[in-house]
Order: sequence, then C-alpha cells, then structure tokens
Amino acid sequence: MKQSKKDITLSEKDALQDLLDQEKLLMNYYAMALTEGSCKPFRKEILKNYTAHAETQFQVFEQMLARGYYEVQPAAKMMIDQNAEKFEKVKKQIVAG
Repeated sequence: MKQSKKDITLSEKDALQDLLDQEKLLMNYYAMALTEGSCKPFRKEILKNYTAHAETQFQVFEQMLARGYYEVQPAAKMMIDQNAEKFEKVKKQIVAG
C-alpha cells in the first residue's frame, strides 16, 4: 500500500525537532559564509541573517523545552571548572605564541 502525503503527518515534537535542526543547519551555512565573505555589505547582510536565525533557533528550542520535548541536563560544577581551565590554558598558549 502506497502512502500519500495526506496520510503522513508529523507529530508536534517531530515538526519542532525538524525546525530546530533546519535552523541549526542554516546558522552553520551563514557562519561559513561570514568567514568567507570579503566585502562589508555582504558580511553585514549575512550577520543580520545569522542573528535572525539564531533568535528563531532559540525560540524553537524554548518551545521544545517548555513542552518537555528537549531535556537539558545541568552541567556539574567540576565539568565547568575543567573546561574553563582547559580554555584558559589554550588562551595562554595563543597569547604566548
């Protein structure tokens, strides 16, 4: 039995996850375009679009969080401290280099 488009529907959770994934992908493309852009008007427009999609991505994330579709585990203080120490070492290496 062949399914038609009208027989296939996404749940709210699946639709929001798809939207979140698409916004993240768009942000990656805009970030790449921003790093490759060589003229200021182009970079300004790309940055504007990146910022708009970052806001949309966060709004979708908040909706998923509010509906219980996305769980965020709080980071342990030890993990935060370890990562802060690691990045501080990298920063010192960059400054010294």
